Amino acid sequence: MDSKPIMTANTNIPAFVSAHREEWEALDRALVAFHRQRGPKSVDELEKLHELYLRVTQHLSFCQTYFPQIPTTVYLNELAVRAHNTLYRDQVTSRQQLKTFFGRTFIHLLVERVNFIALAALLMVLGGIAGFFSVLIEPLNLHTLLPQGISGSIDPASLGQYDYTINSAQFSADIMTNNIRVAFLAFAGGATLGLLTVYILIFNGLLIGAIAAVYWQYGNFYDFWAYIVPHGMIELTAIFIAGGAGLLMGYKIIVPGLYPRIYQLKKQTLQSVQLLLGTLPLFVIAGLIEGFITPSTLSLEAKYAVAVVTVLGLAGYVYYGKRTFVKALVEK
Repeated sequence: MDSKPIMTANTNIPAFVSAHREEWEALDRALVAFHRQRGPKSVDELEKLHELYLRVTQHLSFCQTYFPQIPTTVYLNELAVRAHNTLYRDQVTSRQQLKTFFGRTFIHLLVERVNFIALAALLMVLGGIAGFFSVLIEPLNLHTLLPQGISGSIDPASLGQYDYTINSAQFSADIMTNNIRVAFLAFAGGATLGLLTVYILIFNGLLIGAIAAVYWQYGNFYDFWAYIVPHGMIELTAIFIAGGAGLLMGYKIIVPGLYPRIYQLKKQTLQSVQLLLGTLPLFVIAGLIEGFITPSTLSLEAKYAVAVVTVLGLAGYVYYGKRTFVKALVEK
């Protein structure tokens, strides 16, 4: 759906209303039709309603910032509330809504941010390379790069020598909680102009690289990655997504373009929260793998096979979602 850019703070109110009235009226008509037929006729109709809602929330955010007292702001607020209740309260238990979000909306957000997600991955990889060679050249650097609690607990000789059946459920829950915390910090770091996001990505890369170097020196490199990649492929993908959202938020604050910085912050925060919510299933899957499969007595080859399956699953999901997204653009 084509959309007109929101005007700057210097725009007069009549011009603003004239530029966006059609979109507001389109959302109003869509809401009336939605309730008249007691739901959407198709996924495309629900997606169109969602896009109109996002546009109106952008206009509302702009008006609340620069024209908080005018009747138009009140009208947009009421319209946005109606749309929100229709999409997120009336349909909260709808399987169709979940299908739309994970099948199209989430992929839409990923496609829009693919460059920043790739940048997040690159930052972590660079941190990993730096950590690996730093410890490889000077093993004592391990204690400089890693917190004492982590560096002191690394024992390559004991890799895999524990009973995975003990507290596996609690271990899995702890892992999920920690990974979600890291992703949230990477996303929220965008509010610091992206500096905190960059630090978190590089620091976590340093941790992985430094630990990998220790296992390389002990000749357990192949074994080490067998315990990392089964859950790591999904886990790192989710962190890259959250990190990409944080980097984009920081970039838009620094380079807001035609929009005011506060508007960009509100807009990117809203869409980044959607991205973060979309990664939650990935963290759940990664946590279950890390809690039950990674430390199990399965052979190393079987664990690598699990990693391959997770990669193929992620690739298939993105491929299918991207095709659906492109098809929707063509239809519009």
